[in-house]
Amino acid sequence: MEFFSLLIQTVLLRPYVFLFLGMSLFSAIRLLGWRRTSWMFGLTWMIAFLCEFSSTRNGFPFGDYYYTGSTIGQELYLSNIPFMDSLSFTFLLYASYCLALTFVLSVRHAGVVSEWDFNVQDRTSWPVVVLTTLFMMFIDIVIDPVALRGDRWFLGLIYGYTHPGVYFGVPLENFLGWATVGFLSIGLYCVADRHHWFDISLPQQQVGGNLLLGVGLYYLVLLFNLLVTFLIGETLIGLVGCLIYLPISLLITFRIFGQAPMPIATDR
Repeated sequence: MEFFSLLIQTVLLRPYVFLFLGMSLFSAIRLLGWRRTSWMFGLTWMIAFLCEFSSTRNGFPFGDYYYTGSTIGQELYLSNIPFMDSLSFTFLLYASYCLALTFVLSVRHAGVVSEWDFNVQDRTSWPVVVLTTLFMMFIDIVIDPVALRGDRWFLGLIYGYTHPGVYFGVPLENFLGWATVGFLSIGLYCVADRHHWFDISLPQQQVGGNLLLGVGLYYLVLLFNLLVTFLIGETLIGLVGCLIYLPISLLITFRIFGQAPMPIATDR
């Protein structure tokens, strides 16, 4: 009963995390089906948790950091790791995957309408793995500096670095850790998908709408963190984040509105 009580308190304390999670699950199940979604989210959570468990003890792969335990009794912890923290990697990985797919997938035309070509070779290709990893790492460039200042907003001061880093207090190893989680998670997922381990067909849903919902989730998380950054007065951090995402946003805008298909239902 204590577990479920803490889980409910976690949802009430971190409603934005579970809003992002719900959006990602809705999009992922429609795009990938429940079995692929379960594999992707479960695998990502497990890898993220193990990496955090390791890093808070020996500094690998995120660098030497610690959780303060300031919210123990207010939200669910697994060992010394807040549950919501490792859980957040799941929807960020899925959103990064959708953003990568938007750059990589080709467009299949059928008369006056067209649709993203969601074939297994393209959706599990190396460009998708590499781009997903990069987008996963890039978004933490915005998230981590503002999360580190959580005592100035409603996140709270939940963690810190033993040796503050050069990027607004964040060590560069932290970003390599995010890249590690992203690469292992999407890499193993794509291996399973390519080799048909799921043994189930994709849902007969429109690819375009669900794919763009994932992209929208990515930018919703990004905008949420940028907004908090500016609201707490960290203008320089916010401007750096905006500059990092300006070229990416221009490219994705061109891709979606310049070449994007009008979605139709297809048999895959």
